[in-house]
Amino acid sequence: MVYVKNWEDFEIAAENMYMANPQNCRYTMKYVHSKGHILLKMTDNVKCVQYKAENMPDLKKIEKITSNLVGHMASKE
Repeated sequence: MVYVKNWEDFEIAAENMYMANPQNCRYTMKYVHSKGHILLKMTDNVKCVQYKAENMPDLKKIEKITSNLVGHMASKE
C-alpha cells in the first residue's frame, strides 16, 4: 500500500471515499511509539488511502479529520 505524501490529498480522498459509500468505510489510526509516527488509513474495501504523520504539527490536522469523520459516522447509526 502506498502512502499519500500531502495531507490535503489524504483529507480530500478520505472525505470523498466516505461520502461515496459511508456504510463500508473504515478509518484506523495507529501510533508507532518507537518511530514517533502516526499512521492513518481509510478504506472502503475497494480503495485504500494512507497517510503517515511524522511531526507534531500534523496532530491538529489529524484531530480535525478524526472528529469530523468519526462524529459523522457515529451520528448516522
